[in-house]
Amino acid sequence: MSSPPPPSKPRSFSGLFETGEIVRAAYSEGAGPLRIVPSAVAVPANIADLVSLIHHARKEGLSLTPRGAGSAMPGGNIGPGIVVDLSKFDAASIDPVTSIARVGAATTYKRLDAMACAVGSRLPPDPSSAKFCTLGGMIATNAAGPRSLKYGSIRNWVSALQIVTADGEVATISREGSSDATAATARFEQHVSPEIDRRAATISASYPKTTKNSAGYALDKFLISRSPVDLIIGSEGTLAFVVSAQLRLSPIPTAVGALLLTVAELDALSTLIPALRSFDPPPSALELMDRSLLRYATARVPSNVSDAAALLIAEYEAENATQLEELLTEIQRKCAHECTSIEAVADESELDELWAVRHAASSALANLPETKRSLQIIEDGCVPVEKLADYLNGIHRAAEQVGIEVVAFGHAGDGHVHVNALADTTDPDLTRRLSSLLDAVTDLVLSLDGSPSGEHGDGRMRAGLLQRMYGPEVFDLFTRVKSAFDPDNILNPGVIVPIDAEPIFENLKVGAHATPIPEVVASRLRRIEREAGWGPAIEFVQDLSP
Repeated sequence: MSSPPPPSKPRSFSGLFETGEIVRAAYSEGAGPLRIVPSAVAVPANIADLVSLIHHARKEGLSLTPRGAGSAMPGGNIGPGIVVDLSKFDAASIDPVTSIARVGAATTYKRLDAMACAVGSRLPPDPSSAKFCTLGGMIATNAAGPRSLKYGSIRNWVSALQIVTADGEVATISREGSSDATAATARFEQHVSPEIDRRAATISASYPKTTKNSAGYALDKFLISRSPVDLIIGSEGTLAFVVSAQLRLSPIPTAVGALLLTVAELDALSTLIPALRSFDPPPSALELMDRSLLRYATARVPSNVSDAAALLIAEYEAENATQLEELLTEIQRKCAHECTSIEAVADESELDELWAVRHAASSALANLPETKRSLQIIEDGCVPVEKLADYLNGIHRAAEQVGIEVVAFGHAGDGHVHVNALADTTDPDLTRRLSSLLDAVTDLVLSLDGSPSGEHGDGRMRAGLLQRMYGPEVFDLFTRVKSAFDPDNILNPGVIVPIDAEPIFENLKVGAHATPIPEVVASRLRRIEREAGWGPAIEFVQDLSP
């Protein structure tokens, strides 16, 4: 059977529109475990281009998948239709008086952070991918990071969004003041909002009582705010394109210090973490690396903690150095019996070195031997904090039963850990093992009243879990929200609201059944993965083209 002809370029489109094999292959992967080769790649030069592309997609029945740096893991940044690279939407400014930032979808967290630091401010949600992730991508997944324990996810800091809807309308929606009316929001208000109100009790009972949750559409948040902003945040490009945002910033803390703690058994976390969270002020971050990961990050881990069941980094902020010293001393005194070791760090260089231990996790896993790859299959589960030890122990049991090695690390203070499967890519039974692991850990996280998606979104990998998580009534509302905002289903179909026939595990980028791509592209993508060098793929594509 011959392949369908490539999609055509819209007549009034002034940006790049590519259908060549090299370019399409370059956009077939993100940071996660999946590979889907798109039919075309579009890089709109401006909003007019994006509007033209949307009208063209509606007319031709094409799908559009928005893409930032490509660092998202569950597959919301890849798709079989047209991948839309938003890298031209990168304007950014900060009002130093109001501490309000206006950023384009392609503005990286690193760039915003540098601008904010210059005026004594910061955006507190700071993912580990901060050096390359974009603000548009953070908004798409409701990203958080280590300091979400104190400051929450990016949802808490977004005050307005400029969007382009599936009807091709450009609008600004705001939490404060009036928002532009669109056909999409009119359909939602008329046909879906009343149903959300009618099922408010079911929504309240169905959403997890975790500190973080990026699974599905945020109907629970919409019931409180009544703002479509809360529906767009975390929607992964399935309801509209976000082209720019208005964000609140926060002052940089005066004094910051941390504690390095170890425990001999994971069960100790059940009492230690609540104890560390109980102080006033509470920790700004509380990070974990368990024994499974420590053995892969030996270059950074202090030798005296390398045999611990888990290492914790608890960061605290204070008004001044004296208050910080008193706080850290009090915590050491009261929590010493809860752990096997506890050490205070207040010097800035030592604090940077301590965080380097935590951030060494991803680079250590990216540089495994070629036949042993770190795959983000169950990497975003979040449970109530008091159930974290049960979750970690259960993950290791499930992994052992299916014969897959895993490593765990992440945001212990939120009950939220990232778990990577270290898979043998030559294993002929790889797909079945990974599928079994996902099923077992999904059952585990739901039995603990948790969420399979804490901060990375659902993508294609976890879209099929949402009906099991929320039940048929809430999932029906998800489909209604999607239909109201995107009646032709052109925006990232298969993400959040799944496509029944989509064979998720047949789209792995490793193993015998991986879709082949040119070796010159595959090797470059592997290098990007090893070096954590994510960014607009168009920047390296020209070097690879014949």
